[in-house]
Amino acid sequence: MENVHRTLMMKPSDKVAVALSKIEKNTIVQVISQTTKYVIELQDDIQFGHKFAVVPIKKGEDILKYGEVIGVASEDIAEGEHVHIHNLEGKRGRGDKNDRAKQTTTGI
Repeated sequence: MENVHRTLMMKPSDKVAVALSKIEKNTIVQVISQTTKYVIELQDDIQFGHKFAVVPIKKGEDILKYGEVIGVASEDIAEGEHVHIHNLEGKRGRGDKNDRAKQTTTGI
């Protein structure tokens, strides 16, 4: 019997899905969101709760999860690749960036 891995992808516009258990590299997973279906070979081990790309994502492109932008790709990300802090720069809650921008514009 084929091993079925559970994943979560809330919106068809999402570019990532979430692993609901650890899934090993080279595993082929099926991801379904409403009427959208992907069959993806994982390029990396994906830990429980971690994200992987369901489509190729170009550097600088917004990354959507649960229908919301969670960050921007800091490098090209291949389909099936782990998406985490090594290739995603968050856009929310980045007070450090706000402080740097403020220092630059106000001289503080």
